[in-house]
Amino acid sequence: MTILYIMIPISIVLASFFVYTFLWAVKNEQFDDLETPAHKILIDDWNKKI
Repeated sequence: MTILYIMIPISIVLASFFVYTFLWAVKNEQFDDLETPAHKILIDDWNKKI
């Protein structure tokens, strides 16, 4: 039973860290453009051939 007094606060801290990290990533526009990085590889190859 005493292990719950240790594990519950640790899990709350860990969960709040993940929520904070996710909100930080959304605020800093990390998820806005998911397509361009994948296409940059192809565009770079086309520019080298031309």
